[in-house]
Order: sequence, then structure tokens, then C-alpha cells
Amino acid sequence: MSLSLVGLVSLLLAAALESTSLPMQIAAPADPMVNGAQSDSASVAATIRAYHEALTAGDSLAALKLLTPDAVIVEAGGIETLADYRSHHLASDISFAKAVKQTRGSIHVRVRGDMAWATSTSEATGESRGRPVNSVGAELAILTRTPMGWRISAFHWSSRSRRS
Repeated sequence: MSLSLVGLVSLLLAAALESTSLPMQIAAPADPMVNGAQSDSASVAATIRAYHEALTAGDSLAALKLLTPDAVIVEAGGIETLADYRSHHLASDISFAKAVKQTRGSIHVRVRGDMAWATSTSEATGESRGRPVNSVGAELAILTRTPMGWRISAFHWSSRSRRS
């Protein structure tokens, strides 16, 4: 079994610490989810923002271009393929986005190679389909790096009425 350079250095540092009575602090290794991923994180967040902007603008083609062909949408207790979403919920999502004021929270991104996931929250107020809306929501997006940039492979949305 071979020992990596990092592993060897860690063992040597541990041995050195055991042999000294002086207190010593060693910085924790850098978070592998963040290092080298700053531009990826920004691109992932920009893709998600562009998707929501396309819905608000009523631009279904722009929204669909940001989804992978094998994307799944999880909402309202169901799982839809891209074809299902295009023919069922997409129009409703556009109608809702255009009718209701939504305030989106920060997008928290984690990148692992060519995959990323992002979480965010939102608040929605207004009226949709003749009903008042006052809700909070959460979103999970899973993205894949493609030759055209980051694309959304899955969305999961949940919401509930805002508690007083």
C-alpha cells in the first residue's frame, strides 16, 4: 500500500506533535468542496438565476435550454421527466413566476468535479389563479457540467404557507 505525500506529511506532523510538549495548532485541510471551484460555483448560481429569470420573462425555450435532456423535476408530490415537465408544469411555473413577487435567498453551491448541487430558499407573495399567495419555499438543484456550460439535471421544489 503506498502512502500519498499528504498522508506522509500528516504522519510526520503527528509524530512531531507527540514528541513535543509545546502546544501547536495545525490548520485543517482546505475544504475540497470549495477549493478551485469559485468560478464553477458562480457559474452554477448564474445558471439557476438564468432559469428563474427565463420563467419570469415567460421564455420557456430559454428555461428548457438550461435543463439537461434527462432532467427530472420533483414537485407537488410527483417526479416528471423533461418531456412531462414541458407538457405539464412548465406553463404553470411560468404563470406563477409572472404573477407572484418572489424574493430569492442566497444560492449555496457545492461542486464535485462535473456535478454540483445548490440549495436556496424563497418567499412568494401576491395572487395566482385568483388565490392569495404568501409562502416560503426551498429549492434543490443538481447540475452537470456540459460542453455548453452548467445545466440543470434535477430540481426539487417544496413550499408551504408562511406561518404568522
